[in-house]
Amino acid sequence: MIPLSVLDLSVVTTGTKPAAALRNSIDLARHVDGLGYVRYWLAEHHNLASVASPAPDVMIGQIAAVTKHIRVGSGGVMLPNHAPLVVAERFKMLEALFPGRIDLGLGRAPGTDGATAYALRSRLDRREGDDFLERLHELILWQTREFPSGHPYNNVVAMPDDTPLPPIWLLGSSDYSSELAAQVGMGFAFAHHFASHDAIDAMVHYRDHFTPSAWSASPQAILAVAVITADTDEEAEKLATSFDLNRLRRDRGQYLPLPSVEEALAYPYTESERTSIARNRSRLFVGNPATVQKKLQPLIDASKPDELMVITAVYDHEARKKSYSLLAEAFGLAKQAA
Repeated sequence: MIPLSVLDLSVVTTGTKPAAALRNSIDLARHVDGLGYVRYWLAEHHNLASVASPAPDVMIGQIAAVTKHIRVGSGGVMLPNHAPLVVAERFKMLEALFPGRIDLGLGRAPGTDGATAYALRSRLDRREGDDFLERLHELILWQTREFPSGHPYNNVVAMPDDTPLPPIWLLGSSDYSSELAAQVGMGFAFAHHFASHDAIDAMVHYRDHFTPSAWSASPQAILAVAVITADTDEEAEKLATSFDLNRLRRDRGQYLPLPSVEEALAYPYTESERTSIARNRSRLFVGNPATVQKKLQPLIDASKPDELMVITAVYDHEARKKSYSLLAEAFGLAKQAA
């Protein structure tokens, strides 16, 4: 069976404040560590009432400290928001503290609105446009130490200097992301749960055009999908109503905390809103474990990921933990020793 991982947004609900959402992330990480999930990634978002974590590196350290087996990483660090040296230092520190268990996933977007993105960078520089490639190149140079002769950075060392950067993954939701990851020879994670680009096309292109590099000798592809599982199809569909209303609001630019099932069921949907929900359901896999597995299998077969990364956003924390438990059992994960 395909390995399973977790993507966690530290989701804020109308009944769970941001601080509690962060503690729930730590609890969920402990839970899935024991179920045999292989990776746990934290996202970076800013100025969103629905997402509690703007600093994945901080959460990575907290989670790695209370788990034993699972790899912990960023899904991802939004590189436009950070000086590459800062990213190198923080992730080399994490790798030094938790050797062989850290991942550095990098994203091209700022993970927020324009005003917040400006505030994040306003004291750093005044460069305009997409400078992701420039920043990625600099980040790599902090590892390789191949700055040109006479470059002032030759006198700067990213500490701890006896520890390498952890494996780098490029995150994406477009054809450009798959092309770049293949060209530079790094791992690639595709965000099916919100992408408008076809996941199969991106994943196949990445594998077909991958260039071996010092970072990876062969393609490594993760497919991130949104899943809600419960004991029955009916129960899972009920849990998913919170997601449906939340997604409808996000499409209108309303990034609100995740509503309860009761609020979602009582919402007076118009016909056009129900059409939008049905359309958005193409990005969400809902049902009992057998139903979800059946729905996922054609996508897995066609896109051929090395790993399936699951994001489950439901109102009730215990229901979220159970969803991951049911999915682990359905996919035959080996439970880790306590």
